[in-house]
Amino acid sequence: QVQLVESGGGLVQAGGSLRLSCAASGRTFSSVAMGWFRQAPGKEREFVGLINRSGSSTYYADSVKGRFTISRDNAKNTVDLQMNSLKPEDTAVYYCAAAQTLGVLTSRYGYDYWGQGTQVTVSS
Repeated sequence: QVQLVESGGGLVQAGGSLRLSCAASGRTFSSVAMGWFRQAPGKEREFVGLINRSGSSTYYADSVKGRFTISRDNAKNTVDLQMNSLKPEDTAVYYCAAAQTLGVLTSRYGYDYWGQGTQVTVSS
């Protein structure tokens, strides 16, 4: 079992930055790959980015590439999502997720554990 808790959401103006954090407990953190997803009202939950178990590799959705950065600290059991140059279309509830096995990690179905989500609102 892995328990995940996100923090750091809020209201920001377009062009601004926010840093989300996800704290994990339970299963050895370094044994799971981590992903970030988001869900806007009336839309499907969509992939934002992922980081591998060691933190040596990341992958991002085209919509956030170059603006968002994922990092992790296995000693602290945390994974962060740094979001820069935010746009109104980035408004959503953001979720972190953990994957025990290396399935399709760009799909929500590739993850076994989810946090409760944190709201990010970008005003124009």
